[in-house]
Amino acid sequence: MPKATAGAIIYRNNGDSLEIFLTKRNINPFKDFWCFPGGHIEEFEPAEKAIIREVKEETNLDYTPDFLCYQDEIFPDMKLHNVVVMFYGEASGIPLADPGEVSDSGWFRLDETLKMNLAFRHHKALKIFQQKLNHL
Repeated sequence: MPKATAGAIIYRNNGDSLEIFLTKRNINPFKDFWCFPGGHIEEFEPAEKAIIREVKEETNLDYTPDFLCYQDEIFPDMKLHNVVVMFYGEASGIPLADPGEVSDSGWFRLDETLKMNLAFRHHKALKIFQQKLNHL
């Protein structure tokens, strides 16, 4: 049965470059891979509230989400099927990683992020985000 999840592309302008906030997973699946903050949507919880909660729990950041897309993350060999509601937006506060879920976190230039080995289907979401930026 697919699980409903939410993911957050957190971005900021840093001078002449756009940066993306990533966390390094401290749990399976994809342990030690970089990814966007996010997680499972709880029963009767709206997706937007879920991503605000997940970002706060994992990073201590206050997140302002806008809907980006939905995508399927299907990995039969891992017996994993997530239906993901992806958001993008800016955040405020001082990042503080939750060591139970996150082993590291940081800001990376968008062009660097596109070349990284990211967890799940995050490259696809990042490319959709990049296309959205090009149309703004």
